[in-house]
Parts: sequence; structure tokens; C-alpha cells
Amino acid sequence: MKKREESLIKKAEAALKEAVREAILDHARTGDSVVIYKNGKVIEIPARKLKMK
Repeated sequence: MKKREESLIKKAEAALKEAVREAILDHARTGDSVVIYKNGKVIEIPARKLKMK
């Protein structure tokens, strides 16, 4: 893989992580649950249980 492609991939991953972080923070602020897919199951996480670093 070319260096430029690696750089774009890293930037895209960082942007996606930041977008997810912001979405989770928004859910925590508004009291909305977050729904995830884990181990083949759909799981709802209540806003009060959301933990951010």
C-alpha cells in the first residue's frame, strides 16, 4: 500500500472514531440509549451506563 493511501485510511479512521464519540456524547446528553451489535446480538445500552474516556 502506498504511503498516501495509508495516510488517507488513518485520517478516515480518526474521523469515524470522532464521529462515533460525538454521537455517543450526544446520546448521553439527551438521555437516549445507544444500540450496538455485539456477538451476534443487538444490545441496547441505556444512556446512564454510557462511559466516555
